[in-house]
Amino acid sequence: MMLFRSRAAVCGAVVVFVVSVTFARSEAGGVHSSAVVDAASGDTIVGAASMYNPFKPGKLEGGPETASGERYDPDGWAAAIKIGLREKFGGVLFGARPKFALVEAVGKKVIVKINDVGPLVPGRIIDLNERTMRHFDPSLERGVISDVKVSPLAGDYWIPGPVS
Repeated sequence: MMLFRSRAAVCGAVVVFVVSVTFARSEAGGVHSSAVVDAASGDTIVGAASMYNPFKPGKLEGGPETASGERYDPDGWAAAIKIGLREKFGGVLFGARPKFALVEAVGKKVIVKINDVGPLVPGRIIDLNERTMRHFDPSLERGVISDVKVSPLAGDYWIPGPVS
């Protein structure tokens, strides 16, 4: 009887551990530590960022498909880089896998999927989708965020989202 209780206790402990690890990973939601992101960052570009949403009336940029061939998703963590910076961010070609970048502004950091390019307004280096812009400017009152740092990230294994 005592052996059965010991096995049940060990089994219960293992189940609790697995569930807690799974829960912790889901809670992280793609959050990377700053040390990992800083180590993976490439050359940083500094400039202004604005928001684009090709589905809102009155917007001239974009369309239903991004340069990578993906559909625009206002709820993802994505951005369009200036056409002149296309090569620095791995090409961003139609049908190719999107690239990733670390965007830093107003004391916050987020990893975005660079899946589009565009002829941005002069002085701007990146257009953020709606969710990403709300991360930096929750009320969307600024319209443009200056002194944004954008660093290309090597590899395809990044999970877009806020960085702790």
